[in-house]
Amino acid sequence: MAVTVFPALILAAAALGFFVPAAGQSIASYVPVFLGVIMFGMGLTLTIPDFALVVRRPLPVLIGVVAQYLVMPLVALGVATLLQLSPELAAGLILVGCAPGGTSSNVITYLAKADTALSVAMTSISTLLAPLLTPLLALWLAGAYLPIEAGPMALDIVKMVLIPVIAGLVLRLLFSRIVDVILPILPWVSVAGISLVVLAVVSGSAEKVVEAGALVLLAVILHNGLGYLIGYWFARVLRQPVRASRTTSIEVGMQNSGLAATLAAAYFSPVAALPAAVFSIWHNLSGAMLAAFYRRTAATPAVEQSTTDTRAHEQRI
Repeated sequence: MAVTVFPALILAAAALGFFVPAAGQSIASYVPVFLGVIMFGMGLTLTIPDFALVVRRPLPVLIGVVAQYLVMPLVALGVATLLQLSPELAAGLILVGCAPGGTSSNVITYLAKADTALSVAMTSISTLLAPLLTPLLALWLAGAYLPIEAGPMALDIVKMVLIPVIAGLVLRLLFSRIVDVILPILPWVSVAGISLVVLAVVSGSAEKVVEAGALVLLAVILHNGLGYLIGYWFARVLRQPVRASRTTSIEVGMQNSGLAATLAAAYFSPVAALPAAVFSIWHNLSGAMLAAFYRRTAATPAVEQSTTDTRAHEQRI
């Protein structure tokens, strides 16, 4: 239910930020806190078996994480160049590409009848690598548009992402029964957190929404769509089965836009955070549509044969 209403709530938050910017500006300083709460909630959903898949099936996890940090940053750079985005918007779009996978990708993968366990492993590993890879990639690609302080950015990612995720994971280990009771409300916590981030970001760039809104939307649609497409064929070329390739497709195309928006607002400007805010809305809409397509075609002979072959291969191993 949370995923279903997510796009509507994000659109409502964006509209509120646009028409009543004072509401967003009043919470702008708390955006890192909102992100920390979201990541803490993600940590609470993780268990040790989620990471065991990395040992049992390292290749598909590695392919997904490599594609995440290779495809999306380069596609963002290509789209920014193609559309001749302003330095602020280009840097913001590239920062979205340099972010780890979004937590909503796990739910979209489940709805698509793809490999949810693999998606969780990919998201978890890409998130843990974010303090290192996100600043380095941003410095390399977005640094050509705007100056970037990679060291402080890495430290902020540790504080806003890594520590909350690990704290949530530890708490789940120590108090699993209590955490199991509150698990159903965690998606709503994420929805509320992202909505507040979007509210704050849009309120700080309302004028730019009018001026460059259509261009930013086009950039985000291209970035997201190419992420799905290239992510799928990246895995297929490396001889991954259809189900794993679909999982990689979703994982690559859906970003942690909340982190990107927070970092863009902190290190660039509210305008630079606009692509991440739009991405938050669009990738959930496109993800739902992609999940519906994947779900409808999940029982086709080709996919069934691929899944059967994979299971037989795993049994032989």
